[in-house]
Amino acid sequence: LCCQCGVPIAPNPANMCVGCLRAQVDITEGIPKQGTLHFCKQCERYLQPPGTWIQCTLESRELLALCLKKIKASLSKVRLIDAGFIWTEPHSKRLKLKLTVQKEVINGAVLQQVFVVEYIIQSQMCEDCHRIEAKDFWKAVVQVRQKTLHKKTFYYLEQLILKHRLHQNTLRIKEIHDGLDFYYSSKQQAQKMVDFLQCTVPSRSKSSQRLISHDIHSNVYNYKSTFSVEIVPICKDNVVCLSPKLAQSLGNMSQICVCIRVTSTIHLIDPSTLQIAEIDGNTYWRHPFNSLFHPKQLEEFIIMDINRVQEKKKGPGAGARSNKHTLAEAWVQKTSELNTDHQYFCCTHLGHILNPGDLVLGFDLANCNLNDEFANKMNPHSIPDVVLIKKSYDRTKRQRRRNWKLKELERDREGTDTDDERQYQDFLEDLEEDEAIRKNVNIYRNADVPVESDTDDDGPPRISLAEMLEDLHISQDATGGEGANMMT
Repeated sequence: LCCQCGVPIAPNPANMCVGCLRAQVDITEGIPKQGTLHFCKQCERYLQPPGTWIQCTLESRELLALCLKKIKASLSKVRLIDAGFIWTEPHSKRLKLKLTVQKEVINGAVLQQVFVVEYIIQSQMCEDCHRIEAKDFWKAVVQVRQKTLHKKTFYYLEQLILKHRLHQNTLRIKEIHDGLDFYYSSKQQAQKMVDFLQCTVPSRSKSSQRLISHDIHSNVYNYKSTFSVEIVPICKDNVVCLSPKLAQSLGNMSQICVCIRVTSTIHLIDPSTLQIAEIDGNTYWRHPFNSLFHPKQLEEFIIMDINRVQEKKKGPGAGARSNKHTLAEAWVQKTSELNTDHQYFCCTHLGHILNPGDLVLGFDLANCNLNDEFANKMNPHSIPDVVLIKKSYDRTKRQRRRNWKLKELERDREGTDTDDERQYQDFLEDLEEDEAIRKNVNIYRNADVPVESDTDDDGPPRISLAEMLEDLHISQDATGGEGANMMT
């Protein structure tokens, strides 16, 4: 019989029935029955003390673990048998946890008890969202600069950043006249951006930091870091003059070269021999050189006569030659001088696409005043009269037939002008003409422009449909249109 109430029971060490045993002993004593969880509405994360925010869905194992950690110290005196959620309304700001615990009580008897712990969800903005809302609350900035008049390298860099999703951690992107500023909430994210830039474009960087505040009791310093990244001032289609020492080290190539591409290195070609070379950032800063002309100084020539040249004999120590270009000798005349008989002779690397009567853009070195330390010391007979850069096509027709588009970074602009639009069109044309650059860029199909056949061989180069991606647009789903708002 139970020693308290006299009810017949099975023998147990306490000689009590379950009801009397629970009345005598409460094994959940000391375990809190209420608690608080902090939740950020913006990013939908929960606070895991002391300062970590984690992503949890309702009634998930992660959220259950977070709730149990809140009462972990109190559960050390009992044995946890089972834990689970009791269903509550998702908008009720309440979470109920059903726990089953065991504990050894009087004379070694084991008592099992079930109880409910209720958590109240309180809203609190996390630090990351706080910094995003307060636009100027940043810890590090990456200042990317290039001292050129053309932004081709920046347009290429923008597409690389979009492809690798490096813009997602930025608090703000600001565009100024000679570069971009990227603002970050931590120094580590800014350093990651600097490392990416140094791997994708030839550049050099410097860093500095400024003390904002200092807590003398906890010895905590608050700094704002600034990273300055300078990209080499050479763009695609620039004519450059190398130093004699650098030209010799690149395989005795000519000092007058054309930049055909800028990726992680500067790709140069000698238009008189088709010899190619690549210069990385470290080599450039050891042997710097400048562009001889601005893009606005390009002049239009017409091909009067052109002859493909068979393989030239390589000189001593000559480097590799380009297989994608064809060497040719051409007689050209400026379109502005068609009423005269003045013609220019030049060697060009564009023999594979030029024919008599074609229009081509180039630089006139015979009638210009070169202000370059290396060019002024060259033998005048070694300087070509004309350097041809690229074939000229009807820009209006190209824009009308362009059935693809690119994405852009969301950034604060100081102001755009017609020159920026012209430079952007130049970059789009470069993508159409250069397959090597196209491989690093995500190109999307433009549904607004009808698809034309790609069999027009005489027209300007175009991007095939196989190289385009379909742009994803989620407008509504089967649940009645709410899916679009849930996608981030």
